[in-house]
Amino acid sequence: MGRFIVRRIMWMFVVLFAVSFITFFLMHQVPGGPFDSEKALPADIMANLRARYHLDQPLWQQYTQYIYDVLVPRVTTAPPSASVLNQFLIDVKIGDVYFRWMNFGPSFTSKSRSVNDIFRDQLPVSVQLGVMAVVFAMLLGIPLGILAALKQNTWLDYLGMGVAIFGVSVPAIVMGPILVWIFAVTLKWFPATGWGAKPPYLLGILPSEFSLNFVKYAILPTITLGMGGSAILARLTRASLLQVIREDYIRTARAKGLTERVIIIRHALRNSLIPVATVLGPYFAAVITGTFVVELVFGIPGLGKYFVNSISNRDYPVIMGTILLYAMVLVIANVVVDIVYAFLDPRIRVE
Repeated sequence: MGRFIVRRIMWMFVVLFAVSFITFFLMHQVPGGPFDSEKALPADIMANLRARYHLDQPLWQQYTQYIYDVLVPRVTTAPPSASVLNQFLIDVKIGDVYFRWMNFGPSFTSKSRSVNDIFRDQLPVSVQLGVMAVVFAMLLGIPLGILAALKQNTWLDYLGMGVAIFGVSVPAIVMGPILVWIFAVTLKWFPATGWGAKPPYLLGILPSEFSLNFVKYAILPTITLGMGGSAILARLTRASLLQVIREDYIRTARAKGLTERVIIIRHALRNSLIPVATVLGPYFAAVITGTFVVELVFGIPGLGKYFVNSISNRDYPVIMGTILLYAMVLVIANVVVDIVYAFLDPRIRVE
């Protein structure tokens, strides 16, 4: 198993390299540039801007320099100067040594902020929303699927699958305004826009306090983002559990006199969650990377707005950094799913 994990981690770096290579060269083929505007700049100013951001160099040289800045860590005993302060996304002091890693470069459109500054301020909000949406989807979808499977062809089964079909059928861009109209505008239970957590964040990601104000701002966008996932998990859990409880070893367990509760919890449920774990990894990455629409609907100051604007403004460093971070989340989630397999089913061993 250890050899398999090492091999998957090595392949993870290969995938990230391929994603960065394809993204870098494709985005430079799109017509237009970061300094194109309705009013054309003088040629000398345009030349100075391109030289400042190294856009006058060949593409292969720009790419190799970018990969070097992002991947190669800096280890030094010298304290950071004003020119390198906050230049790296990870900048920690270990004893007398400073460890700096991931320099995503400057932003072409946000003159006073680098890509790392945008990530520090906006990425934690997107992560908080995504994690809460995944937790909501699991807490609603998995129990709903289990209940529907154990009460097959009853009104509980029909109710659970009806909720699942509703969650799959209604996209977030439709559900969000509906929830805002009902619970924010009409009933005035929750705020319509905004986010309850403010920087500085605990450990750089978590909100500093889970207050009632934070919960009130988070409920509507969390439901909007997590409802579709809960429906998928509910349907998958129901189908998987129905298949497992008809297996021979379940009938053997009943013949041995085990109680139905022990049979379901100890034998059936654990094996039925293997397909669910398969979906949870990519789903977690998809939710973390798919908060753009929900952030725009609810006016949440996450990374989605900056990523969408960076595409239209040809802000290459923001595009590259965001795609690389999200690709990293996706491949790590897939590796975690492979590891979880072995704990859910001892028969699944990769040596």
